[in-house]
Amino acid sequence: MDLKQYQIEKCPACAYYIPDFITPHDESVVLSMVEKTPKPRWTQLSNRRLINYGGVPHPKGMIAEEIPTWLRKLVDRINNIDGVFEESKQANHVLVNEYLAGQGIMPHLDGPLFYPTITTISCGSHTVLEFSESQNSEQIGTDKKVITKLLIQPRSLLILKDDMYQKYLHSIQEIDRDVIDENFANLSNLPNWEAAVNIGDQLTRSTRISLTIRHVPKTSKLKIKLH
Repeated sequence: MDLKQYQIEKCPACAYYIPDFITPHDESVVLSMVEKTPKPRWTQLSNRRLINYGGVPHPKGMIAEEIPTWLRKLVDRINNIDGVFEESKQANHVLVNEYLAGQGIMPHLDGPLFYPTITTISCGSHTVLEFSESQNSEQIGTDKKVITKLLIQPRSLLILKDDMYQKYLHSIQEIDRDVIDENFANLSNLPNWEAAVNIGDQLTRSTRISLTIRHVPKTSKLKIKLH
C-alpha cells in the first residue's frame, strides 16, 4: 500500500484517510465481538464507555496483555503498512470507544504516553473530527479556532502523524447530526464523493465503535493472558 496516495492534502502535516480499509464482514465481526464484551470489561465515563486491549497505559509503564485474535488481525494489518509505525515500535494497544448518537469527546491531545502516531478504524456510524489550535497557542483563554474538519466514514482508517498528532487538538462534538460544509478537508478523499456527499447534506449519527490502535513505548516485558 502506497500511503502517500491517501494523504489529505488540505490538512496540516500529516493526515491519511483510507476508505473501506476493512470489509463489511470485518466490520460486522468487530461490532459483534464488542457487543458480546462483558459489562465489567468496560470503563464507563461520563459521556461514553471504553475498553483497553493490550494493557492500560500508565506513566510508570503499561502491564502488557495479549490482544485478542479478532483485534490482532487488524493490528497486524496496520503494522504491515509502510510508513505508519517503525519496525521496532509497532502497535501494541487498542482502545475501543463506543459513541452513541449525540456523544463526543472534548478537544485533547493523545500525549506522551504513546508513540506520536494514531490510527483509528471506525465501525457502525460516521462521525466528524474537528481539529483546533492547541493550548500552547497565543489564544489561551479564548475559543480555539477550528483548523479543519474530517468526515470519518464506517470501515475507514484514519492515520494522524506529526503536527496533526502533536500540535492540533482533536474533538467530536456532542451532537446527533452533522452538516457537510466547505471546511471538510477530506471530501475529495472519499470514494465517489461528489455523488455521495454534497455541501449542505445532513448526516444522522448512530452508534459508532472506534478502534484506536497505537504503540505504547513503556511496557512490561511479561504479557498477561486474559481468559
